[in-house]
Amino acid sequence: MCGIVGYVGFREATGLIVEGLRRLEYRGYDSAGIATLDDDGGIRVRKAAGRLARLEALVREDASDASIGVGHTRWATHGAPTDGNAHPHLGCPTAAATPTVAVVHNGVIENFRGLKSRLEAEGYAFRSETDTEVIAHLVDAALRRLLAAGAPRVSDDPADTPWVMAVREAIDQLRGTYGLLVLFAGQPGLLVAARCGSPLVVGVGDGEHFVASDASPLAGHADRIVYLADHEIAVVTPDTLRVVHRDAGRVEPSVLPLELTAADVGMGGYAHYMLKEIHEQPETIRAAMRGRLSRDDATAVFGGLNLTPRRLQHVNRIVLTGCGTSWHAALVGEYLIEEFARLPVEVEYASELRYRNPPIDEGTLLFAITQSGETADTLAALREMKRKGHPTLAICNVVGSSIATEADGGVYLHAGPEIGVASTKAFTSQCVVLALLALYFGRLRHMGYEQGLRYIADLERLPDLVAAALEADGAIRRIAAKYQDASTFLYLGRQYNFPVALEGALKLKEISYIHAEGYPAAEMKHGPIALVDQATPSVFLIPQGAVYDKVLLNVEEIKARKGPVIAISSPGDERVRELVDDVIELPETPDFLQPIVAAIPLQLLAYHIAVLRGCDVDKPRNLAKSVTVE
Repeated sequence: MCGIVGYVGFREATGLIVEGLRRLEYRGYDSAGIATLDDDGGIRVRKAAGRLARLEALVREDASDASIGVGHTRWATHGAPTDGNAHPHLGCPTAAATPTVAVVHNGVIENFRGLKSRLEAEGYAFRSETDTEVIAHLVDAALRRLLAAGAPRVSDDPADTPWVMAVREAIDQLRGTYGLLVLFAGQPGLLVAARCGSPLVVGVGDGEHFVASDASPLAGHADRIVYLADHEIAVVTPDTLRVVHRDAGRVEPSVLPLELTAADVGMGGYAHYMLKEIHEQPETIRAAMRGRLSRDDATAVFGGLNLTPRRLQHVNRIVLTGCGTSWHAALVGEYLIEEFARLPVEVEYASELRYRNPPIDEGTLLFAITQSGETADTLAALREMKRKGHPTLAICNVVGSSIATEADGGVYLHAGPEIGVASTKAFTSQCVVLALLALYFGRLRHMGYEQGLRYIADLERLPDLVAAALEADGAIRRIAAKYQDASTFLYLGRQYNFPVALEGALKLKEISYIHAEGYPAAEMKHGPIALVDQATPSVFLIPQGAVYDKVLLNVEEIKARKGPVIAISSPGDERVRELVDDVIELPETPDFLQPIVAAIPLQLLAYHIAVLRGCDVDKPRNLAKSVTVE
């Protein structure tokens, strides 16, 4: 949600920034802008509502060879997506005054109305509806005051200059979340970044530095990275990086190798990132399991839980929390952990858990599940549970993210960057990690050695099962063409496949804009069956298993009302084939792994329908990849 890119160094900044913004398109946005410095030190801004192509056209018409600049893609919160509300925003008292700063911002300033009223009383004129503009004016006001008071313009430590002091003074007045990057008029070698609740990273090069919302814009340009923590300010010049913490003062940044490559953020020959990420799942599932299975002990192995086995043995309840697709993965985890570890599990929407006050006993362990590690509601729920003294663990894909940093421990997915807004490989990797946790807790409690070995053997077959499921791509496309004009879909499954029905419906809604709902198959007759007609397809998850005959009965009820049925079934199932309209066959899969394998055809079905309908698959309307606001 929103994206920031900045550069200071020896290369032409505009091209680097625009390329970085393109890599951040997946986060979701509705306008974009860039600010650079002219030869005389003045700030030049180009910005436009709509897709990045509009900004690129402006940049071509108004080229700049500046070696410093900041850029932004905005997902509207305060104010409509217009040219005027696009970032960067300038700090200056009136339109006639010369701006001293340009600011780009991710997050939400909760007290901006009070700050705006005060600044207006001081003579500041506002030219946008955004909360961000107050930051630009606060920095401008502080900088003008410091310079007028004779603050020294030169210091042995760049953090002690008026420009940095002005940023510190401004953010001290803010309440809310922010990732900020500030460009100053007349300062061609200085960027100042600040973080509180919204991620920022610094890419370290030789004679140059980058600043961005995440690592993707840095790939291929920097080989080292610094993850800023909350309440840190980074003072960035071509040759130096200084980091100052609000409470601890100057801190030595931890410089880590950047393992992301340009190929990792490319499409790899696929038509869309989503399709690429669907087809990456055999490997991302392997990556999620790599090094985490021990045949010697017939269990899973985790290096980052930071809780002793003895303490974990005393866990008597697990709470899984997340939002959207991560919540669906949590539902899969509930089935897995309760069956194999015999531990009570509660699945909570993070957006509800953060405001509820449920009775939570000692011995309760929270897992926060998130792809980005920045989901605002999930982060808030984790913080609330920590405040109450409960251990908190994260299941996360992004190293150095807020949730990964603030949790007591956790498990990384190792799925690589997921750029398509609709999550695919992260969902299946989350389910794999939860399956590993079910094995781990099961072996801590009651699961026997031989059962653990059988469980591991089934898990080790999983990448090949997913690869086999991907072979149905062509058949799925033909089915998608048949149903692309439907206005409503129903998705139905039972037991392990109920959460996948929810996830399949969500995928279709997200990228094709077709209304879709998921239900436990038996619940269909308690209301949803009223929707069934000849124009409403039902997607049934009906592989062989414990509730196979029950689900077949539910299919009969749909067919009796002339509803078309698409079945996700086991191979060679003639009973299903004779009953339904269309069949997508899955490879034979153990019950507990069916959600992971069955997710594949549902992802492909949603993808092909969206493509056939002409939808923007990777950047669906109104959605953002990283939801950093409530």
